[in-house]
Amino acid sequence: MILFWFFMFVDVNGRQTVIIGSVMKNEKASSSIHLFAICPYQNKALFLQTNAFYSRRYYIYKGVEKETLKEKTAKGLFWGALNNGTMQLLNIIIGVFLARLLSPSDYGLVGMLAVFTAVAGALQESGFTSALANMDYPTGKDYNAVFWFSTLMSWVSYLVLFFCAPLIAAFFHHEELIGLSRFIFVSLLFSAIGTAPTAYLFKNMMVRETTLLRVSSLVVSGVVGIVLAFRGYAYWSLAWQQVIYITLTSFGRFFLIPWRPSFHIDFTPIRHMFSFSYKILITTVVNTISQNVLTFIFGRLYSAKAVGNFSQAFKWDTMASTFVSGTISQVAQPVLVEVNGDAERQVNVFRKMLRFTAFLAFPAMFGLAMISHEFILLLISDKWAESVPLLRILCISGAFLPFYTMYQNLIISRGKSVIYMWCTIALIVAQIVFVILCYREGIVFMVSIYTLVTVLWLFVWQYFAGKEIGLRLFDVMKDICPYLFVSATVMLVTYFSTVFINNLVLLLVARVLLAGILYFAIMKLAGSQMLKECLAYLQRRKA
Repeated sequence: MILFWFFMFVDVNGRQTVIIGSVMKNEKASSSIHLFAICPYQNKALFLQTNAFYSRRYYIYKGVEKETLKEKTAKGLFWGALNNGTMQLLNIIIGVFLARLLSPSDYGLVGMLAVFTAVAGALQESGFTSALANMDYPTGKDYNAVFWFSTLMSWVSYLVLFFCAPLIAAFFHHEELIGLSRFIFVSLLFSAIGTAPTAYLFKNMMVRETTLLRVSSLVVSGVVGIVLAFRGYAYWSLAWQQVIYITLTSFGRFFLIPWRPSFHIDFTPIRHMFSFSYKILITTVVNTISQNVLTFIFGRLYSAKAVGNFSQAFKWDTMASTFVSGTISQVAQPVLVEVNGDAERQVNVFRKMLRFTAFLAFPAMFGLAMISHEFILLLISDKWAESVPLLRILCISGAFLPFYTMYQNLIISRGKSVIYMWCTIALIVAQIVFVILCYREGIVFMVSIYTLVTVLWLFVWQYFAGKEIGLRLFDVMKDICPYLFVSATVMLVTYFSTVFINNLVLLLVARVLLAGILYFAIMKLAGSQMLKECLAYLQRRKA
């Protein structure tokens, strides 16, 4: 028997949600509440209930959604691929203009500062994006705490780095780094505004909105950088491009969501999240150092030109590998969290993501390694020729880096951030030790050792994945090796079939077309399920 109906407004993920409910009495004369939540901003309805009428706590269960997990994942992967594909294309266009207008030394100077900006950014974010994503129902209070914590950390980081600028310049033997670093570090103050909104967008898988924002911000900042480079501003054009991009994306994320910070500052949620996020923070800092350790070491040992050549090779390698890893990372952790309670289903979802990663990563990265000579000489001129061998080596590790993203998101989704932390710390220690031991052999040899350690460390991640969800190494090899062998074979056949072509333009076009046709044909003839699903999804999008 229904005693009465009621409705109320509650805060879910920082948004007002309408709760319609009824109070009922059953045959045993005990009361219960039946609730139905309308969440129009997420296109979903949640069925809520509690049998403890007199309890002051509500137990909220996952409800029936309009989008299934498979549809949500496919949609996220589509927009993630579009996001990263468009971003990489724009980065190529902007990078070509800037590389032709600027010198390797200009890139080298800005590259020396990358590790400081990245580490400060990691401290500012402190792992709270992952912490919020791992929560079932983060509230506006949680987002508000993260916002003000990030703002406070950004000012502390900037002031410390501002006064350390002379020390940084002395370490790298370049006095011009004093003014340059103080200007670039201003971006930390603006990026703090977007930390909480980034977590909100990530949690709610708002990949479409993120895509449009990042693309428009990159266009604006890229145009400004090119104009300044054309007018002779040298390394300052790269600095302005970086600051403008971070500013636009941070403010844009803030205005994309309905949540707004309040001046009721309460850091209690920070204390609750910190037991999880501090491990992500430490790991992110270590990861950042890992990604920039070679630039840091080269900046101390070699000239700005040598650092610039490495930075250029590293940039193109990162753009290519990020296309895959960025596509996966935007949906991997939220999806894996949703299937956390079903071990068998989580293994199946993870293996399917591994296959998708291998399907894209190996042909993309091995292909870039194959065309690196003509690619560099045609696009950014022969003044960057010394970066070609470095790019070829880095593409090998770049082919495996997207798998790092998969394993890391799996470990985080299981709540085992401590494993994530120590596994990453051990990797960076191994990389630094082996690279420093080989510094007398030159840059090419050091990069080769760095690549070898990176590839072999995947077996460490696989070990922990096996312990967590029972993922077998044999199954992983069965999932990714076909794509690895096919991609390597296609690139070798393409390379030797076109080696006689002397015209660089014709050579580049021929290799890209031949490799693409061969890979697609082999996948089609082999009946690749991943190819079928990708084509089917694209057809549905057109329909």
